[in-house]
Amino acid sequence: MSILHDLEATIHSRKGADPDSSWTAKLLSKGPEKCAEKFGEEAIEAIIEAVKGDKEKLASEGADVLYHFLVMLAARDVTLDQVLQVLAERQGLSGIAEKASRPQS
Repeated sequence: MSILHDLEATIHSRKGADPDSSWTAKLLSKGPEKCAEKFGEEAIEAIIEAVKGDKEKLASEGADVLYHFLVMLAARDVTLDQVLQVLAERQGLSGIAEKASRPQS
């Protein structure tokens, strides 16, 4: 078990909770699209801090990105373990080879 798994469990425990009592419940109650939008906002904030070179703020924004990523996954019923499985399957592959092996869309 990891801190990300613990966070995922907390997020899942907030599904269906009163949106007035929990930020996570409030996000989830707005639907997957809003969760995705919020994840995107947080990712942009992390990018800004990375460009600025502020390590402390980047770490803080990185934590926000991870949290909002897990909320977005939960909104679509995708588990952290499913994401980790994909990473495990890609392990040892060249990024170029892995990308080339994906079906073209």
